[in-house]
Amino acid sequence: MLTPEVAVELMSDALHMVMVLVAVLIVPGLVVGLLVSLFQAATQINEQTLSFLPRLMVTLLAITLAGRWASGYVMDFCVAIFQRAAALVG
Repeated sequence: MLTPEVAVELMSDALHMVMVLVAVLIVPGLVVGLLVSLFQAATQINEQTLSFLPRLMVTLLAITLAGRWASGYVMDFCVAIFQRAAALVG
């Protein structure tokens, strides 16, 4: 039986999964963006490509390195959801 507590737990697990996946992709770009900004402030170079290209490259690298783990994480979550649904139905 789907109770409000079960629904809240499912939503909580889904939001946790989304936050973890987004953090894996966003945090490296954020760190590189901060370092590039500090470099630009120190040298007073205000080139737009200097701030965009390193973040893009690091984000692509993060996707490449974490892609297999992230897809496995999502697949495990989906399997758990279907197992819960089967247990709820009976």
